[in-house]
Amino acid sequence: MKTEELVLTNEWDKTFPQSDKVNHKKVAFVNRYGITLAADMYIPKNTEGKLPAIAVCGPFGAVKEQCSGLYAQTMSEKGFLTIAFDPSFTGESGGQPRFMASPDINTEDFQAAVDFFCVQENVDEDRIGIIGICGWGGMALNAAALDTRIKATVTSTMYDMTRMNANGYFDSEDSEEARYAKKQALNSLRTKEYKKGEYSLGGGCLELPVPEDVPFFVKDYSEYYKGRAYHKRSLNSNGGWNSIGCMSFMNQPILRYSHEIRSAVFMIHGEKAHSCYFSKDAFENMMKDSKYTDNKELMIIPDAVHTDLYDNANVIPFEKIAAFFEEYLK
Repeated sequence: MKTEELVLTNEWDKTFPQSDKVNHKKVAFVNRYGITLAADMYIPKNTEGKLPAIAVCGPFGAVKEQCSGLYAQTMSEKGFLTIAFDPSFTGESGGQPRFMASPDINTEDFQAAVDFFCVQENVDEDRIGIIGICGWGGMALNAAALDTRIKATVTSTMYDMTRMNANGYFDSEDSEEARYAKKQALNSLRTKEYKKGEYSLGGGCLELPVPEDVPFFVKDYSEYYKGRAYHKRSLNSNGGWNSIGCMSFMNQPILRYSHEIRSAVFMIHGEKAHSCYFSKDAFENMMKDSKYTDNKELMIIPDAVHTDLYDNANVIPFEKIAAFFEEYLK
């Protein structure tokens, strides 16, 4: 395994203030596909010995300089060694072509973070947890179902990206005919772009101010990514994903074995988030026919919308998250 030489930004370029309670440095590690991942590591000051560790990623289309970094820094303030990493193909991480997503590779990214923790002298490899935000919440659950080294998992404002890509928002395209039409369009685009020799981008958020007639969640996203948390490397802040980058999510459900997760899981979502049904259904399916329900919890936060759990410190239950990890990363 050889780590690629990445070009990393050393100055503080986050969308949140730097804490004086933790030390920060850039690190890199490699996943089993040979892709080198870039991460920000946060280490609580004035600590000694081996620490419990938490890896954070998400949201889908974000970078570590946005809310995953905020979560990582805040949890480090509470005594955990943390990293916030850019997933494969995005941000400062490696992987070609750019701006692709994969239910397999992005689950592996979490496992690679666990690999990295297990060889750090200041990490207790028996006390490792993960946090997945938005689309990486589903990937975190998938990693927890696969990786027995993960002792505790938090998902925040979770998306099941396989369900969303296959069925559309609110399952409005949940039919063979609708899926076939999407597959036809995507495969036609593949042919055209292969002939041209380059991929196009699609998605991203609307420029501000957004039109009044768009759905609230579109406005919500745009005000975060184009406004208060704009970042030049963020896909959602800019041109979006590779247009065919999420094709494989359509027929690869990632939560098939969530009911077999033996380790602790704490799921958080906002009551008024358009995406709340993802967490409610995923939690129900995780608990159904499971022998491991005593260490699972779903917390619905009253009146909160989707991006409240990105950066609203008055809404994100950081104390509750810390208490959860303290209990299960003993």
